[in-house]
Amino acid sequence: MRLLIIDDDTELCQLVADYLKPMGFEVEMEHDGEHGAERATSEPWAAIILDVMMPGCDGFEVLRRIRAKSKVPVMMLTGRGEEVDRIVGLELGADDYLPKTFSSRELLARLRALLRRTGWIAETAPQAPIKELVIGELRITPETHDVILGDQPVQLTPAEFGLLLSLAKAHGRVKTREQLIEEVADREWDVFDRAIDMHISTLRKKLGDDPKEPRFIKTVRGYGYQLVTPGR
Repeated sequence: MRLLIIDDDTELCQLVADYLKPMGFEVEMEHDGEHGAERATSEPWAAIILDVMMPGCDGFEVLRRIRAKSKVPVMMLTGRGEEVDRIVGLELGADDYLPKTFSSRELLARLRALLRRTGWIAETAPQAPIKELVIGELRITPETHDVILGDQPVQLTPAEFGLLLSLAKAHGRVKTREQLIEEVADREWDVFDRAIDMHISTLRKKLGDDPKEPRFIKTVRGYGYQLVTPGR
């Protein structure tokens, strides 16, 4: 999906682009309002991320020009976070508003929610509940949060169980840290982000994994984690 970021803060634009690209977004950037408005209305975009405070043609004027020609979803950013900015932006046709104190994961979650509302990302269809996941000697029952290794129960915290279940559902596939955080931590991204490696470490210990040669949870360096069947 193609996204356009219109913001004169080149460093922030690059940080956002670097974060969103691995998540499947094709990100383009414009650093002034005039060129941003032109590109926003002359090319197809899944969504536009638009800064309010820009010299010359500011974000409100860019939004006016966009709404005169297009219904493309627009998320506005502001460094001030003042209520009047949010009200004006929403009245002009912005679809969402985010202060520049946002975390990258909050941006991603809000962006995905915006794209779902506007039909770019389909809502996930309801699925039949999984009764049990079996991976080697490991048995996981999602409904009761029971985990059995061999014939011994494994006592896990809610965060540890959430991580294990997420990895088990993706059995054999790598889950990025961002994907795990989004699935397990709900909206407490920053707190969970600092602790996720610790949770993985304690989860490995409870599964009897050697951190240097883990049987179940492998680290894919620079990417994330993977749950595998021991011996394969």
